[in-house]
Amino acid sequence: MGVRTANVQNGNIGETLTGLAEVIHGRRDASPQESYTARLLTDVEDELLKKLAEEASEVIMACKDNDHDHIRYEAGDLVYHLLVTLERYGITLDELAGELNARRH
Repeated sequence: MGVRTANVQNGNIGETLTGLAEVIHGRRDASPQESYTARLLTDVEDELLKKLAEEASEVIMACKDNDHDHIRYEAGDLVYHLLVTLERYGITLDELAGELNARRH
């Protein structure tokens, strides 16, 4: 389990996801030796996919423990790794939003 994040305040999910996606996109040009995100974007594909599966499993385990703060923490890790995955495969947040919107109709 990760360290609990202190002083978490509610935020705007749209702004947060957009900002995080922009940071992740910018890491494409960073050195993989200096940036974890750059490594995930450029290293062996399976490393990122294993990390995505690991984070999803950690969300599930936190839910099984019914631990609110731990669920939030692990969900943050999962969303980050999902956004890195989307960036690696060229799927934008707008494209993802379109997919989700199309399912609502």
